[in-house]
Amino acid sequence: MQIAVVIPAFNEQLSIVDVATRALQQAEHIIVVDDGSGDQTLALLQELQKSNNQLVVLANNKNMGKAASLWKGMQYAEQLGVEAVITLDGDGQHCPEDIPRFIKTAQQQTQTIIIGARLADKSAIPAKRYYANKFANFWLSWAAGYVIDDSQSGFRLYPSELIKQLTPDIQRSKSFVFESEILIDAAKFGFKSIPIKIEAIYNADA
Repeated sequence: MQIAVVIPAFNEQLSIVDVATRALQQAEHIIVVDDGSGDQTLALLQELQKSNNQLVVLANNKNMGKAASLWKGMQYAEQLGVEAVITLDGDGQHCPEDIPRFIKTAQQQTQTIIIGARLADKSAIPAKRYYANKFANFWLSWAAGYVIDDSQSGFRLYPSELIKQLTPDIQRSKSFVFESEILIDAAKFGFKSIPIKIEAIYNADA
């Protein structure tokens, strides 16, 4: 299965090189979208790009929000003719080494969004995050019409067939609900999600 990995990044100078480098070991196409970072994120990515022609670095002229960055990366990935797009965060909370597991699951479950679910690892998740996610899961499951185990995880695989049908609202004000709304819209097109268990990694200040 041909896939592209999309990583949105905003002020991630401490982690982005490590995340991108590890992702490059797992997939042919890595697309990082810098969302107008005010630190060295973009400069570090451009330096890494010099020695890795598999890495594509896209940059927003100003901070446009996660929704716009994800969608920009997805649209670029679609131009590559891939079968699916995997998204993961640039802050180090997702393990790029899990990418092959997403691909294997997608090969067995077509027309399905694969979500890296963290909630099984309750002890590793800050309490406020855990209960906020459980609350979101309840309402999104109701809206989508089926049970969703971790609706707030950004580590996902989207089939390209689904991306082609989406017309998401990518205004900056909608960035926090963009990934939730995709799950609801996808269900309308006949694409449901299934979870695969991933490790919960959070910074001390999460």
